[in-house]
Amino acid sequence: MARPIYVEIDIGAPIDALWSKTQTPDLHERWDLRFTSIRYLPRVADEPQRFVYETRIGFGLRIAGGGETVGEHAVDGKASSALKFWSDDPKSLILRGSGYWKYIDRGDGRTTFLTLYDYEPRWGPIGRLLDGILFRPLFGWATAWSFDRLRLWIERGIDPTLSATRALIDAVSSVALAFGWMYQGAVPKLLARDPREIELAAAALPRMAKWAPQFVTAAACVEIALGLMMLLWRSRWAYVASAAALVGVTAPAFVSKPGLFTEAFNPATLTACMLALCAIGWISHKHLPSARNCKRTMKGTQP
Repeated sequence: MARPIYVEIDIGAPIDALWSKTQTPDLHERWDLRFTSIRYLPRVADEPQRFVYETRIGFGLRIAGGGETVGEHAVDGKASSALKFWSDDPKSLILRGSGYWKYIDRGDGRTTFLTLYDYEPRWGPIGRLLDGILFRPLFGWATAWSFDRLRLWIERGIDPTLSATRALIDAVSSVALAFGWMYQGAVPKLLARDPREIELAAAALPRMAKWAPQFVTAAACVEIALGLMMLLWRSRWAYVASAAALVGVTAPAFVSKPGLFTEAFNPATLTACMLALCAIGWISHKHLPSARNCKRTMKGTQP
């Protein structure tokens, strides 16, 4: 059976600050990646607050749903909000579900903010399969990423839209650099075995020219490793390492084969573009939201 989704984060703010940004629809929809819009319906006395929501899924498609929530804003250092949600939209994997938010004052100006929720998928066995292998992990990641975006908004005043923009720029930069490194390592050096790669290695190391093919193979492995680094090492210093490697690769080529730099699509243009991506990534990779900053496991349970 699929386990409920659990996310927990500590935020440097009192409960009131979190309460306003999580219980006010206009503010909630700004930081929560799971929703495009949230709107409260007129409330009937002695009944839970009902709401409707929409989520854009791309290509002009939207998923609509509704729910009801009961919030209890206590003054003894704790608060909670229970909710039920559902969707009659056949495009929605979620048929119905329920969960809660909790706010716990740590007594040091910080608040522990956590959620636990579960849902019943539609589409029968296929829906349960897709939920287990794709959608539930994605919903869990989106919840944790959104919680950290909320933390940055409250603690550092970084607007959620700016956080999302920076994260997108960083992702595009790192993926483009990873592709560039891995392509250059795998295709011309390993798969195609371009003779010019061997000639360049022999010209750069004339005393060891007979080992040029081996040097090309080693260089290919290093470049593929650099590409993987750009995907896995989520740090600003990954961009510094990539820039340094670019200079280290291009400088010997310029000294040994300067004629290459006058050809179409030459090393100078490739290096300049990749260095620009390194600079863009270095600038954007600062105070980015990350799901890793959240706890995903309740004490005594598995994620």
